[in-house]
Amino acid sequence: MSASSQAAPADTTIVKAAIYPPIGVARVGNSVSDYYLGPEVTAPAAEAPGYYRDQSGAIKRQAARFRVYGLNAAGQPVAELTTANANIEWHVALANTKAAWYQFQIALDIPEAANAQPSFLRNMAVADRSLLAITPGERCVSGPATEGPRFDSGSFMGTKVYLGELRTDDMGRLIVLGGHGKSASWNGARAITFANNEGWHDDTSDGPVRATVHYQGQALPVDPAWVIVAPPDYAPLQKSVRTMWDLMRDLFVSSGKLARPEQPSFENDIRPIFERLSGLQWVNAGFAAAFGWDGVTPFSRAEWMRQLASADDSRKEWRKVIYNQFRQFERDAWAPSPWPWLYGDAMAVPPADTPRQNAALSDLQLRFLGQWADGDFIADYAPDATPARTIDEVPLAQQPDMLLRAAMEFCLADAFHPGCEMTWPMRQDSMYMAPFRLAHQPPGWVEPDYGAVLTPDNIGGPCSAQIAGGVTRWMAVPWQTDTASCRSGYQKSYDPYVPTFWPARVPNQVMSRQAYETVMNPELPIDTRLAAFARRASWLRPLGNTSYEDQINNLIDDIAQMGVVETRPGPKDVSAFPSELQVEQLPPPVSAHGVLKAAPAALPEAFEDIDLEGTEKARHLRRHRS
Repeated sequence: MSASSQAAPADTTIVKAAIYPPIGVARVGNSVSDYYLGPEVTAPAAEAPGYYRDQSGAIKRQAARFRVYGLNAAGQPVAELTTANANIEWHVALANTKAAWYQFQIALDIPEAANAQPSFLRNMAVADRSLLAITPGERCVSGPATEGPRFDSGSFMGTKVYLGELRTDDMGRLIVLGGHGKSASWNGARAITFANNEGWHDDTSDGPVRATVHYQGQALPVDPAWVIVAPPDYAPLQKSVRTMWDLMRDLFVSSGKLARPEQPSFENDIRPIFERLSGLQWVNAGFAAAFGWDGVTPFSRAEWMRQLASADDSRKEWRKVIYNQFRQFERDAWAPSPWPWLYGDAMAVPPADTPRQNAALSDLQLRFLGQWADGDFIADYAPDATPARTIDEVPLAQQPDMLLRAAMEFCLADAFHPGCEMTWPMRQDSMYMAPFRLAHQPPGWVEPDYGAVLTPDNIGGPCSAQIAGGVTRWMAVPWQTDTASCRSGYQKSYDPYVPTFWPARVPNQVMSRQAYETVMNPELPIDTRLAAFARRASWLRPLGNTSYEDQINNLIDDIAQMGVVETRPGPKDVSAFPSELQVEQLPPPVSAHGVLKAAPAALPEAFEDIDLEGTEKARHLRRHRS
């Protein structure tokens, strides 16, 4: 049903406006001109194979689109404001200040930070810190279908750096595009570590999004938003078990800013946890063996989901046994076996004496699961319901929350070491002006000097109202070195595939094109096809295995050589496979200069990675052991 067909609220007087989503997410890509819009619903339809690349094989940029909603005095959406009914001018500032910020050693809001290496300034030898900050300033755009200004006046050590540009769609909604995935060092030095490469910069960024809105001749106050320009999403339909939306929701419920539901909804609160565990089968071999289609606990299969959805007392102990598999910090400490098999903020090799060696679900998620185990939940399972595939299918009253949730559910809240899109400051209540909406420093505000070392005692300032570049500065520089470093199964003696870092954005093991073609071939014996279905190839194999340093620099050189996990139809001749499979799409790689290399369309599946315990990532983490 379209939004326009929904009944308006009783009070239709617009007295203010708000930008949605409150935090939008764009992503870099090395395609010269092609881009796509980021998710605007929580269950978008799968795109056709090849959708995320241009014709040359380069990765398209993901654009963040923002809308303005007119609200009544109760804060209810009355109408979307566009060029058809209002005058809107957008104001956006982007900045990348990673190289001028502090080193990442560990999340500074956890107890382990007291025993971590000091977080010194990056590039301490550079006295003029402004040379390290890429700050092109604010840009404005208005009107329908406008190709707006570029963020290309900022520089790093005297060299201009392009951070993105603004556009509008045909209704005057804002479109923010980020950089092209270009990272470099000012002196030509190679990258050597996962997070703190001296002399380097990348073209991720973040900053405030504001709008001036005139409606029916009156200027409206407008709640502002924020945009994050993050690394590419190499598994676009995957969600982690604990998303950024889950983390933020837990934060605002615990602080009393959001009410906690008396009972969880199976459909909205419980089902996603199990479906995400199963969904990670396409990006990690351990999750495939446990939760996948033919796994030990294949939660997403219809017969399993029906049992999970039942509140019958006869299934109470069965539910309790499942609930007890999930990690609880005070009970499980550093044990790797409890679910969800994701590394934590204080992960170390060998394991540290800390409950944060591995991650847990949010407190709210665990509470909901406990109620589910007791049978105290809303049994609203709707197996035949069709979710909205576009924002236009969502009723107007629900559109703002849908845009918010869609943007944040496709961001990670797993190990903040440091992370993919955002990191540990996002769980500080002092960062927000309202639930899910970051606070902004006033124009012209000058940030104080926090000294040569940032400690847990002085994070209050940078974790308050934000300035352009304030969110992404905590991340790795450049992002490629962390993406190429954070993997799975660091201790092969325990398991070669789990625990893992961020498989929902950075896959570990994937179904290759060769395996998919074998599965789809009805002429082959079923045992051969089943073996191919169970087989996974290392996602990292395009980077080679000569050395860890070569691998991280190879990703810097060519971000498009990595596979993108996309949906393809499953076999129709037998019922032994899912109706849809997620398969690595690996076209001929594109060089850093946009020239096609002479390479096959698929790489051999066989790949022996380097010893992860010997990498800088693992040795760096070992210092955190208390």
